[in-house]
Amino acid sequence: MRAENDISDLQAPGGHVPVMLERVLELLAPALTGPDPVVVDANLGLGGHAEALLAAHPALHLIGIDRDPTAIERSTARLAPYADRTTLVRAVSDELAGVLAEAGRPRVNAVLFDLGVSSPQLDEAERGFAYSYDAPLDMRMDRDQELTAEVVVNTYSAAELIRILRDYGEERFAPRVARLIIKERGNEAITSTKRLAEIVRTAIPAATRRTGGNPAKRTFQALRIEVNAELTALERALPAALDALTLGGRVVVLAYHSLEDRLTKQVLAARTRETSPPGLPVPLPAHQPRFALLTRGAELPSEEEVARNPRAASARCRAAERIREAVDEE
Repeated sequence: MRAENDISDLQAPGGHVPVMLERVLELLAPALTGPDPVVVDANLGLGGHAEALLAAHPALHLIGIDRDPTAIERSTARLAPYADRTTLVRAVSDELAGVLAEAGRPRVNAVLFDLGVSSPQLDEAERGFAYSYDAPLDMRMDRDQELTAEVVVNTYSAAELIRILRDYGEERFAPRVARLIIKERGNEAITSTKRLAEIVRTAIPAATRRTGGNPAKRTFQALRIEVNAELTALERALPAALDALTLGGRVVVLAYHSLEDRLTKQVLAARTRETSPPGLPVPLPAHQPRFALLTRGAELPSEEEVARNPRAASARCRAAERIREAVDEE
């Protein structure tokens, strides 16, 4: 999940601060040294990373994208001192190419993905993201969309529930959880986070409940990903971001669970791999990698940061740089 943590006085209202901010700034800085650099914050949230980037690079123009109107509203206020250098757009990250075209900036110097759910979404009980509050079972990042967690829980078939619990929550007791959900909703619709968390807890064997934190964690993650099509968005948005980068452009991805990180690793690996047929004496130009990795594996936040901000603990950072244009662009 995204969180925002105190560093260099860049703390937002409510105490939320950007995860791995120093490392993000360090990774993106070499791509932002030109006369008119453009960076895209594809998951704007409260605008903590955006504010730091704008402060660090006086010539920078930032395009911020978020599907949550509350995030756009709060970021607009936070970034008001930089209003002449920002373009904030309410959209899903996989609409990135269209957002750039509309802004007249089809190629950019850097893109940041800060994935997952933001601190305000977690902390505002009525959003229904957290099992620690009793709230309506919602979980929509964009509250104008129709699909909610309540709809998923009360209308999906057992097979569909098992699929999302396994695929998106990596829940090894998915069949047990799904069966109990089906049974309980037959008595009365499941409409609150508290009731769902209790159902999940009952479905998980007692020995397992004693380890690994709240037993509802994996189910809530799975529902959130399904409701917001998060992995589908990333699967489309990250390649679009890489395509939009100029030579020397960089992308940084902060992921917060293994599914996001695995998908990021796969996309970056595919773009940094040499694909010439084996046995050729000279690599074919069309098959040389267009990108190079900037991180060895997934980098983790420091112990000091995690101590200050426990929500940063699950963060995983990967980055890559465009080192070659596509052949048809040369």
